[in-house]
Amino acid sequence: MLSHSELLELKRWNTPTIYNGWEQITNRDSGKECFNLEETKDFMAQMGPMIGYAVTVVIEPGNVIHTKNNANAWSEYRKYIASVSGPKIVVVQDLDKPLVLGSFWGEVNANIHKALGCVGTITDGSIRDLDEMNNAGFKALARRLSVGHAYGIPIKWNCDIEVFGAKIKPGQLIHADKHGFLAIPEEDEERLLDATRFMDTNECRTLIPAARNSPGKSMEEILNDLDEATAQFKQAAQKKYVDGGER
Repeated sequence: MLSHSELLELKRWNTPTIYNGWEQITNRDSGKECFNLEETKDFMAQMGPMIGYAVTVVIEPGNVIHTKNNANAWSEYRKYIASVSGPKIVVVQDLDKPLVLGSFWGEVNANIHKALGCVGTITDGSIRDLDEMNNAGFKALARRLSVGHAYGIPIKWNCDIEVFGAKIKPGQLIHADKHGFLAIPEEDEERLLDATRFMDTNECRTLIPAARNSPGKSMEEILNDLDEATAQFKQAAQKKYVDGGER
């Protein structure tokens, strides 16, 4: 696991910036793996990014049978959440999808999970009590809002799940914001901060200044500057992650 200071530094960037670093070091298919393939909505965008380790749970609010067969579900589920080191992000797979029949989240559950060391949730279902969840400081990426909770109790937890087209394992490092989320494979964690720092700096030293230093220049000069900056950007990444063998 990364140190607290490393997590704080990663939290300073948005999720696309983290992706830019991650794609340099991963052997996964960065075009279609480890991030949401379906649209998410950040209902607490004003809180900025969140980062934490995944704790996973499956729900099916539309099925009443779970209330009859899982008398101790809440107690056992909360023990699981409490047993994991934080910060934690609760990732919820809703089996009712594409319907949304009830919410796992509201004022009570947000406050309970906050007390258990969780910073927020990603759910392919819904949330409710939006103002109260904001007041609790509990961030949520979800599909939509809903009024009721139906039979939204935990039916399975600490298991591999899939939300918004992305497969999530318990314990995976997750970075999320208004753009969506990125689930970092364990083998990529250690190098993530350095790669993110490098790629952000690389942009700021090449492409961004070339674009912003354009006033007063002719279109030909601007295009030449951008071509040179693009070459410098690619050369720096090539040197560090290909020629340097860090990938």
